[in-house]
Amino acid sequence: MTTAQRPKATARSEPLTVASVPSGHVYVRHLDPLSGTHVVRLPDPDPGHPDRPAGATWWPPVMLDPEWARHADLDVFHLHFGFDACTPEGLDKLTRVLRGRDKPFVFTVHDLRNPHHEDRRLHDDQLDVLVPAADAVLTLTPGAASEIRRRWNREAVVVPHPHVVDLPILTRALEVRPRWRNRPFRVGLHLKSLRANMDPMRILPTLVETVGGLDDAVLQVNCHRDILEADGARHDVELSAWLRREAAARRLELHVHDYYSDDDLWAYLASLDLSVLPYTFGTHSGWLEACRDLQTTVLAPSCGYYAEQGPILTYTNDGDAFDADSLRAAVVRAHAERPRWGASLDERTAQRREVARVHERLYRDLSR
Repeated sequence: MTTAQRPKATARSEPLTVASVPSGHVYVRHLDPLSGTHVVRLPDPDPGHPDRPAGATWWPPVMLDPEWARHADLDVFHLHFGFDACTPEGLDKLTRVLRGRDKPFVFTVHDLRNPHHEDRRLHDDQLDVLVPAADAVLTLTPGAASEIRRRWNREAVVVPHPHVVDLPILTRALEVRPRWRNRPFRVGLHLKSLRANMDPMRILPTLVETVGGLDDAVLQVNCHRDILEADGARHDVELSAWLRREAAARRLELHVHDYYSDDDLWAYLASLDLSVLPYTFGTHSGWLEACRDLQTTVLAPSCGYYAEQGPILTYTNDGDAFDADSLRAAVVRAHAERPRWGASLDERTAQRREVARVHERLYRDLSR
């Protein structure tokens, strides 16, 4: 029997084959139930690409090649991430190939504004192809669903972001955390490699001043070597000089390193009482979810829909407007109240089961 002749799976006992792009991403891995799945996700084909990021075995996603989609043995095609460099024309061809094969196309809108693109036009053009072409549209928050309705007149299914930290690791982290109660209050700002939606100098002076005025508090600034070292690919002379000067004056702790492994990242996030997101635009955040997994309070900007992902602190910063007083007040509140708004292990476990159920039900409805 050829691929085109293979009957669609309809009975619950028959597994569905789903091309989730990319299947190796942590978000996609946590869409399946903890046991007893009836969904088989195809592994990411090796792109054989010399410039792919370290550890990103799925980049660039081979599944986005229309020729791959033309011959792949699948029941449903579900796109999440990885289309940043695709042309709208190429994405249109991909969706037409799937439609021609009568294969349902599902699209989860994680980003309504790409955090890596200073100019939003390419991402907007990509969404103008993908959202109308999808047989089903999903997103993570009601606010994002409302924007999708306004922009494309499509009703998106809202499914919350599942846990990011693997549950066994999460269990161990929650056992260790109470031992840290008697240490200084630690505020963390992680600049990574300065992606396009970060403007650290907009908020750093206020953070330094505010944390410096609190009792027994520390501001820790982390960044990758490529922005702090002179020969780094994204070296920022002004930021580098400012951070080194403030660190020398002991107004902040400066931690410069390469990309963290997952274990190192979880240990870092769990060591913080407050993680400040320096974004000037964006939509949703996996970083925020990892913090909630590890019981670290998040202070996020007012742009995007971060505040709808779960209980967090917010400050006014949407690219056009920044309010230093709102940032200062949020940090002071976090220090005074020490809120614990993270998701419990039971909540994350139940949420994962529900997220998996919603996805499998959607896939089966589309495959009938």
